[in-house]
Amino acid sequence: MILNAENLKNITNAGQVEVPLPSFAQLPEKVLQFGTGVLLRGLPDYFIHKANQTGIFNGRVVVVKSTDQGDTISFAKQDNLYTLCVRGIEAGEKVEENILCSAISRVLSATSQWAQILEFAADPELTVVVSNTTEVGIQLVEDSIQAQPPISFPGKLLAVLWARYQAFAGDSTKGLVILPTELIPDNGIRLREIIWQLASQNQLDAHFKQWLTENNIFCNTLVDRIVPGKPEAMALTTLQQELGYQDDLLAIAEVYRLWAIEGEKRVQQVLSFAQADAGVVIAPDIHIFRELKLRLLNGTHTLSCGVAFLAGLQTVKQAMENELMADFICKLMQEEIAPAIPYPVEPAVALDFSQKVLDRFRNPHLEHQWLSITLNYTSKLKMRVVPVLLRYYELFHHVPENMALGFAAYLQFMQVKEKENNKYYGVFSGNRYVINDDTAPLYYELSQQADSENFVLTVLQNQELWGVNLAALPGFTASVQNYLTRLQENDIENILREMNLARVKTS
Repeated sequence: MILNAENLKNITNAGQVEVPLPSFAQLPEKVLQFGTGVLLRGLPDYFIHKANQTGIFNGRVVVVKSTDQGDTISFAKQDNLYTLCVRGIEAGEKVEENILCSAISRVLSATSQWAQILEFAADPELTVVVSNTTEVGIQLVEDSIQAQPPISFPGKLLAVLWARYQAFAGDSTKGLVILPTELIPDNGIRLREIIWQLASQNQLDAHFKQWLTENNIFCNTLVDRIVPGKPEAMALTTLQQELGYQDDLLAIAEVYRLWAIEGEKRVQQVLSFAQADAGVVIAPDIHIFRELKLRLLNGTHTLSCGVAFLAGLQTVKQAMENELMADFICKLMQEEIAPAIPYPVEPAVALDFSQKVLDRFRNPHLEHQWLSITLNYTSKLKMRVVPVLLRYYELFHHVPENMALGFAAYLQFMQVKEKENNKYYGVFSGNRYVINDDTAPLYYELSQQADSENFVLTVLQNQELWGVNLAALPGFTASVQNYLTRLQENDIENILREMNLARVKTS
């Protein structure tokens, strides 16, 4: 049986899947969404569906497919219904939920249905715009809003806003709340700046610019949920047999969900769906959420990936099943990173967030590869970790040993042994791996030098890499050098065991 609106009445596995209320098809269209990806379906659209189920928001989503990749056939065939299979651990308890989401009303192709998209721009029910066009999507390029369609996402959005302004003769009550979810800092502010510049490029009049500025709200947002999407074939077959229907849009999502939105009273009123789930947070300042995620989740990932990879562990899940590695990750996060976040955070808040992150790391349904986390290793360390390392020294005046081991593992991982077809490779314990990092050429040059004794010092004092001389931190170079020497002797297990014993003795 294929999933569609007609077949909803034939879904008989009561208790295994949450079926939408029959009234969902009559709900008005209130949201314009740029992007069809699994993150949007697993987070914003999930929240809207949940709110509709409880009678709060009562609105559906018109989705714009902006690229030529893929098609809209799967959506049309299923009447835009899809199953979100939530899997993971929350508060130490296993969670398995199957939710049949009905938030999407239709999917329109920007290439072939641009006129329909502009027609929806004039709908009085429209109040919200959501986007996820990847970080590359929020960039200023020369664009015309008269194109069918404009080539860029900001160009398309400006065309929508211009069409709406004209349709309602600049009515001040017809502005929109715009929620970019692209993973760049201050994404709302950045998008607003680009839209303003494009308006000038397109020589739009001053009255429109005034309406654009005064009546539309561009919110900074932060999204956080791992949505791997469709499972591999065997797992998908098993799931569909349990559910009793075929779903080409089925996606897996972790339990944890966060959509932090920067806004005041009007934003709260428009985004009433926030009332349906504690995962939606609307606040005047969301920087604390960015800092918690960037330092405790991303920073821990970055400092742990080299250690885990060199220890022969392929995935985050495997690392959390290894007692020594799990202990390292926990202590790194809670004892070194959490107290040194360079932002005012209450200890209890950091601890609570770290516990949720550890639950996410333990999720048995996610296969997060450590090697994939090493992508752009150097820039991740600089952005996510260096500010924490500096803050730690300001507060405690001694070496954070877990961080030092993390840096040593990074230096071992980055030692380029081979260059082939403009790709760089490392070798450890006989295993060859690719180094996907912009600084790989630098490390290749260092590997060609006869003098390797000052390797650690040379890298740590390179201010072009870190923005600061890390070698000036008391004891840090010596500690990193000690761990690197032992890693080269393949002594990672003993290092982790000694760290574990040292903590036990001092606890």
